[in-house]
Amino acid sequence: MAGFKTHISVSTACGIGYGLAGYYYLDVPADEAILAGTLCSFGGMLPDLDSDSGVPVRETFAFLSAIVPMMVMARLRDTGLPPHTLLVVGILTYFVMRFGVSKLFKKYTVHRGMWHSIPASLSVGLLVYILAYAHGQFLAIYTAVGAWLGFMSHLVLDEIWSVERKGVRVRLKKSFGTALKFWTTRSLWANVSTYGKLAILVAIVVLQPKWLTQVHPHDTNGATPAHQVADERHNNARTREHARESRVLR
Repeated sequence: MAGFKTHISVSTACGIGYGLAGYYYLDVPADEAILAGTLCSFGGMLPDLDSDSGVPVRETFAFLSAIVPMMVMARLRDTGLPPHTLLVVGILTYFVMRFGVSKLFKKYTVHRGMWHSIPASLSVGLLVYILAYAHGQFLAIYTAVGAWLGFMSHLVLDEIWSVERKGVRVRLKKSFGTALKFWTTRSLWANVSTYGKLAILVAIVVLQPKWLTQVHPHDTNGATPAHQVADERHNNARTREHARESRVLR
């Protein structure tokens, strides 16, 4: 299978390209493009959370424990909760991620199990979509696709490394087909659990409860259309251009 450096290098390259494409062609604000690119890069490490040990796993959970609370606090910022309550939520989320979720992964996952699968990648994308909805639907989709792309880059690389080439001969390793998969033959419960969590996330996104769509007081639809973002960037560019012309005339 591909090593950690290969995974992070490829996902980072994908993240840089994805962020630049969003900024230049989709008129995504620079900070949002950087966030999506970063999540794409980080997504390349996520599938290996089912490994038993190692520095990459420890560092990945440390990063998750830092970024997830921040995304949760940003998501709940416009719900009317007081700042101290948001801080408590952020702290609790950190402890849940650092000492709860990490323990669950170690106890209930096996390497190359259902966490290494296409439905798991979709769950990651949907979860990021829900957490990133604070800035509207368009940017939430853009950010979620970035995280999903990074996750998928890991799975694709694992399958590529499962093909062994010796001259003109090609041999498939035992690991072939264990990454880009929709189910596993090892455990029925793993399949049920994976698709159950995916179904819950799909239901949340489709049904769109009030807490999901209530983003900004001035935006009742909870969405930030792409053309609004483009107009804002265009106006900012014109302001900078006028400032430069004024300096030249002086």
